[in-house]
Amino acid sequence: MNKDFTNPGQVGSGVRRLWPLWAASFGSTAVLAAPIDQCVAIDDDAQRLVCYDRAAGRPLALPLPAASGPDIDRAERSGSPALPKVDAAGESSIRPLLSTVWELDAVDKRGTFNMLPHRLTYMLPVRYTTRVNALPSSPTPGHSVDNALPIDSTEAKFQFSFKFKAWQNMLGDNGDLWFGYTQQSHWQMYSGAVSSPFRETNYEPELIVSLRTEAELLGWRWRALNLGLVHQSNGRPLPLSRSWNRVYAQFGIERGNFTVLARPWLRFREKAESDDNPDIGSYYGSGDLRLAYAHNGHLFSALGRYSLSGKRGGLQLDWAYPISGSMKGYLQFTSGYGESLVDYNHAQNTIGLGVLFVPWQ
Repeated sequence: MNKDFTNPGQVGSGVRRLWPLWAASFGSTAVLAAPIDQCVAIDDDAQRLVCYDRAAGRPLALPLPAASGPDIDRAERSGSPALPKVDAAGESSIRPLLSTVWELDAVDKRGTFNMLPHRLTYMLPVRYTTRVNALPSSPTPGHSVDNALPIDSTEAKFQFSFKFKAWQNMLGDNGDLWFGYTQQSHWQMYSGAVSSPFRETNYEPELIVSLRTEAELLGWRWRALNLGLVHQSNGRPLPLSRSWNRVYAQFGIERGNFTVLARPWLRFREKAESDDNPDIGSYYGSGDLRLAYAHNGHLFSALGRYSLSGKRGGLQLDWAYPISGSMKGYLQFTSGYGESLVDYNHAQNTIGLGVLFVPWQ
């Protein structure tokens, strides 16, 4: 029987060593400072005040006394970051503006080499699957498991993700170069009989050029165009090695508390003898589409992938709800193919419950 599992003791100690860094980096995202010298050149009063508040480290999430007004309306039209508003029930909420995520407007620029959130950072102590993948396979010779692996249907799953800007304003006052990194792990924490191994870990570094756009149709604003180069692999020896490389274009649009991110991609071709998963595009999809809605501290998100050639794909539904500070309770449901790389051609339904430390980006 092939038991090619990572040593859990070593991985566990690594998690313990890195956890203070993750907590310090991702524990609070309410205030992110901007260089104060950039505030002076801003003509709009509301944007300039927000910029000075950011530079001083003052929280921006205080409710305003009214839902509208010339300063607020003008700031919202110009894309200023996360201005609070008051709804009909008198409760304040903050719009999930793409400018604050990708630093599109001058007021949101924070300079280079600051570690910032990228994608979801979460911990699911309990995640259950309806169908374990005990015999991972691939069409490439030597890439399929012959004897069933001892996999439990209940495991833990966690992910951390960050990005930093390496080059700001590549094209005059537009265009930033980002480096992003995401790591997702599936931990057979409850399989004590086989020493609770890490079943799968996926590593995903990427380079992203983010461009500010400005177009509007039927109340929706196209705010961002991201061009990315991404590698994803699981770092496993044969027969469990899986990897691929892609280029993508991501289109970010928003309206009120709704944000939509559409990302078609193209895979780089590889030599047949070195391709771990030649049919991954038929299962994993030709792109993904995310719809997110934020309201009163709750976040609802749907991420879908679909393959035009294989007519397969996957769906992930997320609900995050307030617990304390920036930490939120988190419920995740997935269905279909590709929850992890080793499961790229394996269909299953999963549900997990845990904590979200940093919301989606």
